[in-house]
Amino acid sequence: MEHIGTFPLPPVTLVLGGARSGKSTHAEKLATGTLHGATPHPAVYIATAEAGDVEMATRIMSHRARRGVGWTTIEEPLKLSEALEAADAHDQPVLVDCLTLWLSNLMHAGADVDEATDDLMRSLDDHRSPVVFVSNELGLGLVPETPLGRSFRDAMGRMNMRVAERANRVIFMAAGLPLVMKDRPAD
Repeated sequence: MEHIGTFPLPPVTLVLGGARSGKSTHAEKLATGTLHGATPHPAVYIATAEAGDVEMATRIMSHRARRGVGWTTIEEPLKLSEALEAADAHDQPVLVDCLTLWLSNLMHAGADVDEATDDLMRSLDDHRSPVVFVSNELGLGLVPETPLGRSFRDAMGRMNMRVAERANRVIFMAAGLPLVMKDRPAD
């Protein structure tokens, strides 16, 4: 079996963990093939974040600076299935960062989250390039105080389970260390 994180990537990888666990950095290295210090391969970055305030704008700039050159960026806060279709034309690994912000955007827009998740799962059936998803694991902390917070946490858990079920590889990040939870060969 290949070493975890080397090319070629499996069709679908999910990297999840808590805040500041190293998810994005690890996923970027997976997508570009640089986990073990290799020369980076070009990749496509689908950004779901929107710079709604100064703090988020700063985070987005930090992510862009860390990635550097070699990335094609597609910014799409809502239509993730369409963004994946556009990314497939580049014939390069795709990193989606992140499902948590995408879910937040969907809920804020009043979209049907289950329908959007169904569309996302269907879009993976025809996707030719490997896809690496980043998502937060929200179920390990305190129960949110508000109904909206609980609804968001529950919806994130359901979405993570759907993506993890579909994924060939699932990696949980803690303190910058990857724990491979699932590693199934491509069908």
